[in-house]
Amino acid sequence: MSEDIEIINQNTRIEKLKNFFSNNYKKLIGSLVLILLILFSYFGFQEYKKRQKMEIAEIYNQITLKEKTIENTKDIEQLIEIIKEKDPIYSALSLYFIIENDLVNDQKQVNNFFDFVIKSQKEKEIKNLIIYKKAMYNADKISENDLLDILNPILKSESVWKSHALLLMADYFENNKNLIKSKDFLEEIVNSELTNDQVKIEAERRLKRKFGD
Repeated sequence: MSEDIEIINQNTRIEKLKNFFSNNYKKLIGSLVLILLILFSYFGFQEYKKRQKMEIAEIYNQITLKEKTIENTKDIEQLIEIIKEKDPIYSALSLYFIIENDLVNDQKQVNNFFDFVIKSQKEKEIKNLIIYKKAMYNADKISENDLLDILNPILKSESVWKSHALLLMADYFENNKNLIKSKDFLEEIVNSELTNDQVKIEAERRLKRKFGD
């Protein structure tokens, strides 16, 4: 008797499954197609990004590995296009190449490039490094407040680049004959527990040389 009941229950479950698939056939097919489309789109996009990165790398290498740097307008335009692609690696490298070879002399334009490159970075300390480089590029061309505005994201953090930023500000004030403010930044470096050892030694050396008894 119990075996008959089990057979009936099993047949009932099978019938319910058949009815479910029959009644929801279109929805199930639609869901399956949607899942497949999402998967194909995802892997297709990843493949596209991979090919795009390879193309960017090839263009960058063709320009920068030339035996002699020539201020070729097309090369400069291509480097700028790479910057605007916001690639975490090659956008930054292209900007550094432009600066090192004086290919763009417009300070405002170069700062715009820096902004593109900074926004392209997801890794915090790499972003801070680029902010620091932007400050270095501008240090002898802008006011105290403008330089502090650039460095503030680092100065207000516990970044590994904070001591470098403090030293840059100390240099800035020393070059502008404001030794009191320069001393303040040097002392902040020395008193910080997170200071880079080499930067701390340099700050102590300067304090002793310029302000020691």
